[in-house]
Amino acid sequence: MAPDSTNSTENPPEARDKGSQIQRAFALLDIVIAEGRPINLAAMAERLDLPKPTVHRIAGRLEAEGYLIREPGGRNYGIGPRLNALAADTLSASAQRAPRHAVLEWLAKETGETCNLGVLDGNNVVYLDRVESTWPLRMHFTVGSRVPLHAVAMGKLFMSRMPKRARERLYAASPLERFTEHTITDPDAMETELAAIRREDMATNNQEYMVGLVGVAVPVAVGPDSRQLRAALAIHAPIPRMTVEDCRRHLPAMRDAAARLSAALFKESDTC
Repeated sequence: MAPDSTNSTENPPEARDKGSQIQRAFALLDIVIAEGRPINLAAMAERLDLPKPTVHRIAGRLEAEGYLIREPGGRNYGIGPRLNALAADTLSASAQRAPRHAVLEWLAKETGETCNLGVLDGNNVVYLDRVESTWPLRMHFTVGSRVPLHAVAMGKLFMSRMPKRARERLYAASPLERFTEHTITDPDAMETELAAIRREDMATNNQEYMVGLVGVAVPVAVGPDSRQLRAALAIHAPIPRMTVEDCRRHLPAMRDAAARLSAALFKESDTC
């Protein structure tokens, strides 16, 4: 009987090499994501235990595809827009059926106001999921809407957890845009605001993005490290129904919902 040649052609060298490249690319993305800040080729090569030219080639391909972005100066690589979009799409998939949506529905019913779940994406907050209030007077956003970090409660919460050098780079990159007369545009004033947010572990929005709209946000920790802020939970309402002072009365329900969301999101990340 002729020898069975199946095993010799089942995984040809080019297929094994392609698989190896994909594995290396994912390993590189894992390192950049875990680092939490731009990282240079030498550090990536050391952690991957690969030659620097090989890592440069992989990083270059990922950059070309939009999964990585090179920082000014060309030495460091950070998370690119396509990777951010992929993360947002992954978390927002099947939002209506996800356990986190049920939590938002509960909170909307408990508070009577619109609830939002958002994540950080560059200089913006992206809405992953939301439940609208049943009041006829309400502000309409959609899942996927992007709002500026410095002008909303969730955004300021994310800013408060950033390293100071990251915030300094943010201030230096461009002036903080003014959307209303209440928008904080002075970096020193913003730093004072962020210090208060860190102390109270919550943030408010006093008509800083839209006149007549106020809100409050609390952190949603994801993963075993409760200090790691991956998402934020917020409610907002027009001034006739809620003032900034009124926001605090919703905090117990919001923190309860945030704890439930943390458990739901952590479970999702384990099963993705």
